[in-house]
Amino acid sequence: MQRRFTLKALTAAVALAGAGLPAFAQSGDTIKVGVLHSLSGTMAISETVLKDTVLMAIDEINAKGGVLGKKLEAVVVDPASNWPLFAEKTKQLLTQDKVAVIFGCWTSVSRKSVLPVVEELNGLLFYPVQYEGEELSKNVFYTGAAPNQQAIPAVDYLMSKDGGGAKRWVLLGTDYVYPRTTNKILRAYLKSKGVKESDIDEKYTPFGHSDYQTIVADIKKFSAGGKTAVVSTINGDSNVPFYKELGNAGLKAKDVPVVAFSVGEEELRGVDTKPLVGHLAAWNYFMSIKNPTNDAFIKQWSAYAKAKKLPGADKPLTNDPMEATYIGIHMWKQAVEKAKSTDVDKVIAAMAGQTFKAPSGIVSEMDPKNHHLHKSVFIGEVKADGQFNVVWKTPGPVKAKPWSPYIEGNDKKPDEPAKK
Repeated sequence: MQRRFTLKALTAAVALAGAGLPAFAQSGDTIKVGVLHSLSGTMAISETVLKDTVLMAIDEINAKGGVLGKKLEAVVVDPASNWPLFAEKTKQLLTQDKVAVIFGCWTSVSRKSVLPVVEELNGLLFYPVQYEGEELSKNVFYTGAAPNQQAIPAVDYLMSKDGGGAKRWVLLGTDYVYPRTTNKILRAYLKSKGVKESDIDEKYTPFGHSDYQTIVADIKKFSAGGKTAVVSTINGDSNVPFYKELGNAGLKAKDVPVVAFSVGEEELRGVDTKPLVGHLAAWNYFMSIKNPTNDAFIKQWSAYAKAKKLPGADKPLTNDPMEATYIGIHMWKQAVEKAKSTDVDKVIAAMAGQTFKAPSGIVSEMDPKNHHLHKSVFIGEVKADGQFNVVWKTPGPVKAKPWSPYIEGNDKKPDEPAKK
């Protein structure tokens, strides 16, 4: 049944294209935009705000006349932190709703679920979250960080004198593709820096895990063997009990710093951050960055959150995946205008080299070939108010390396997606 449905949808799309119309129509009064984020389940804590960021950007674009003289119309679906449902909802968006583009996914397992669907139906996905790399697709633009734009610089910082000179490492993550692949890269990188196997401890917990007492006790015990740092790739609402347990155990940043790759301002909203002061996060944007573009972005989001009475509107927060989402939708708009069409292949060609003044303070550029943004890297320390104090940053934007040089055979892989 599934296969018949997919082939039927594909045949219909081809027939439309053959009739001289783009398969994903810009007919009618609006251009439809798919929004594919979990609004329920374990990932809702992180993803709901990205849905609202897309809606805010659509309102902004529509207020300025829309795209190609047409208003954008959001089609919002809830894949509910259910990975196979991401694929089903993507099919629905592309074949029934006829969206021109999809903004969505957080976890890599959700993106991997969507990938074959957008490739088969020649859809377009903008993916806004840091990830493990090891992927390039003609049909995806990656506006979050690759490992060399987050994970590697974070480990370098923790090894440095300023970062505490860590010698032992706990790689702690949620059990799925992003943490496992990132930790495979980090393990190889640490070994290249002379770290012994016995000085690396790797641990995984399922999605939605809530009891971190034993794990935090193990970390405390492991840290007795030398200066230890924790690299956390825990995702979703499990971060709340993990950080609470760190506080309960009195594991302070000066003793065992934790650097997180999936914890930002939004995830810390539900946590007493006072015991966590000094723990770290590595991102390409923090709300606390001071510049006029970020001031305007925060002001815009605050006004939108209050006007729409969003949860937490009394304390509006911005974060890295929100910035990546916002950059993505504006670059897509620019590419559509350059292509004078929402036709996917034309938009993909027009995306190469697009630039946008980012709230992080740089002019963000879409790499001309590899579908990834050039991004600055920031490391921030948690402050008592749940914001981050930037303690380290790259001198300028870093080009993404989708294929990590620390995985064997990657040096032979091309730096651009295969044309299909």
